[in-house]
Amino acid sequence: MRSLAGRIIVVCLAVAGISALVAGFVLFRLVSRTSLDVTQRVLADQADVLAAQLFETDGGLAGRRRVVDILERQGVSVVTIGPRGNVVGDANAVAATKQAEAVGGGRISKPVEVGGRTYLVEARDAPRGGFALVLRPSGDQSTIRRLIGNILLALGIGLLVAAVAGVVLGRLLARPLRRTAQVAHTMREGRRDLRVPVEGPREVADVAGSVNSLADALQRSETRQRDFLLSVSHELRTPLTAVRGFAESLADGVVSGPQAAEVGRTIGKEAQRVERLVGDLLDLARLSADDFRLDITSVDLSGVLRETADVWSVRCAAEGVEFRLENADHPVGAHTDPRRLRQALDGLMENALRVTPAGRSIVLAHLPGRVLQVRDGGPGLSEEDYRIAFDRGALHRRYRGVRPVGTGLGLAIVHGLVTRMGGRIEAGPAPEGGACFTIMLPG
Repeated sequence: MRSLAGRIIVVCLAVAGISALVAGFVLFRLVSRTSLDVTQRVLADQADVLAAQLFETDGGLAGRRRVVDILERQGVSVVTIGPRGNVVGDANAVAATKQAEAVGGGRISKPVEVGGRTYLVEARDAPRGGFALVLRPSGDQSTIRRLIGNILLALGIGLLVAAVAGVVLGRLLARPLRRTAQVAHTMREGRRDLRVPVEGPREVADVAGSVNSLADALQRSETRQRDFLLSVSHELRTPLTAVRGFAESLADGVVSGPQAAEVGRTIGKEAQRVERLVGDLLDLARLSADDFRLDITSVDLSGVLRETADVWSVRCAAEGVEFRLENADHPVGAHTDPRRLRQALDGLMENALRVTPAGRSIVLAHLPGRVLQVRDGGPGLSEEDYRIAFDRGALHRRYRGVRPVGTGLGLAIVHGLVTRMGGRIEAGPAPEGGACFTIMLPG
């Protein structure tokens, strides 16, 4: 049986069956042993009575023939032990008497084995020697049959109860698991609005809670992906519409002469926007791939910052933005990929320059250790924005039409690059009034 309910039923039946068999075996041994002890005590009482009668009459067994006959009809063999140790009686009884060492006289009470059979021996002294009562317990077959029948009845009742208990327990456990499986199947088919009731044993409830959490996470993820795709499609449609319009104007001869050059430059700028968006999408796809390549080597962080400053100081000056480098005056070693680190810094600097107005400042700083910062004097972000700053397209959707925005993928790419290099990146407010992005690299 592969189902949970079937396995529970099998386990319950096995436990009940084994328990009944063990209990029956123990009971059978106990009853057999108790029966043997009772028989031994009864035989001892008979021997004591016979010995007392012989001492009262000061006679031998010959004078008590009637008593001997009664005992023999009960299956008890009477063995006479003479004063000189001669033994008279049934051969098996005599052998049992000798095996019990009762020939020498005295009170003997013990079971013995003769020829693979058990004999009960009760020997007593008498005025003219002694005697021994020997009984071979034959076992009451009807009693044994009744005992075995009762054991089998108990086994059957136990198996029946175990089967019913297994069915009930299996259904109680399987019902919430089936509901969980049904919700999981619907999730596979695309539905995200169903949830599993969190009930049943703790382990089953944990499974239901985990499936619900997974459904919530998938729903949020798919919502973000849908919003992201809508945003990307909008960003692609805008420059493509401009390119198509200007291209049709050129083709129809509406624009000619000096205006054609201006239209060509506009088409080129819009094509660059499309190219940048496609490049960002490709970078995100590569970051998600397992074979994303990193060339880890020993790097001087102060040197990387100087190279970055050489490029961005010129670009900031062209936009009227003050650029400031706060760098260490000595080499600072790190074990990372210099090309990917430079790509991350360029992404942060481009984002900072986009939102920083002329006359304000941008700072590229190296803090003690392997910590790098990019701070800007732009409008900054809210506390909630800092928490979602690295989500794809999150800030783009929020600030489109409010302030200059890029493709919405730059900060997500930076976060992916830093994470791939084994570092961490955080966002927060900057002393300059804008946003501060801090990169913490491993050694």
